[in-house]
Amino acid sequence: MTPFRFKRPSIIPGFGMTLGFTLAYLALIVLIPLAGLVWRSAALGWEGFFNVAIDPRTVNAMKISFGTSFIAALVNVVFGVIVAWVLVRYRFPGRRIIDAIVDLPFALPTAVAGIALTALYAKNGWIGKWLEPLGIKVAFTPLGIVIALIFIGLPFVVRTVQPVMEEIRKEVEEAAATLGATRFQTITRVLLPGLQPAILTGFALAFARAVGEYGSVIFIAGNLPYVSEIAPLLIVIRLEEFDYAGATAIATIMLSISFLMLLVINLIQAWSRRRYGYGT
Repeated sequence: MTPFRFKRPSIIPGFGMTLGFTLAYLALIVLIPLAGLVWRSAALGWEGFFNVAIDPRTVNAMKISFGTSFIAALVNVVFGVIVAWVLVRYRFPGRRIIDAIVDLPFALPTAVAGIALTALYAKNGWIGKWLEPLGIKVAFTPLGIVIALIFIGLPFVVRTVQPVMEEIRKEVEEAAATLGATRFQTITRVLLPGLQPAILTGFALAFARAVGEYGSVIFIAGNLPYVSEIAPLLIVIRLEEFDYAGATAIATIMLSISFLMLLVINLIQAWSRRRYGYGT
């Protein structure tokens, strides 16, 4: 019987040193600050923490933050895959410019994005003035939050799916066509299974980015309690009121929900890789 080895044989040296550096780095940068956050919220006690968690204003802010983030991530998955497909499969004038524009939300300050979106979708904005007569109000509503989160989350899906899509050769699609597959069957049975892990990763990244977004949202949201108030803003309000325990309690709730959702996504992603044999 072969004994279990924690470290596999490798010609590359330095496993112990690099593993130690990795664990130390993660502990200092991630684990210790998060542990401090949970520890600070414990000052409220179970009853105080529970009261903060069930407070109607907190519950409503959580619903808006996670609900709008989930919707925006789903929209980004659909259109992000389409954008990645166009950039990979087609050659046309201005392609490199469009490819660079996709990364613009990465470099653009979030506050600038929020101001620009508010100017566009406000009642007297370039787009808002046409939507207002139709009864569609974007600025200072949850719909405006979704649009802002779509704007900042699209690059995460495109840049995650694009490299994987480039590895799928056109011959695979041509082979499916010669075997009698329709375009829809080629997409659903040949292309999407191979892209599924990357799509789930892009969704997780876009969702995680949207949940913690603050700068681009506070301008277009209007920050109306029980209407368009997001959880990060509620944390800032508690800090301004010197209610540090309450702020850390809300942050701990957001952390727990985000961790559970990302854990489920990662489990689905691992199952997808085992089923279709990609990434193994």
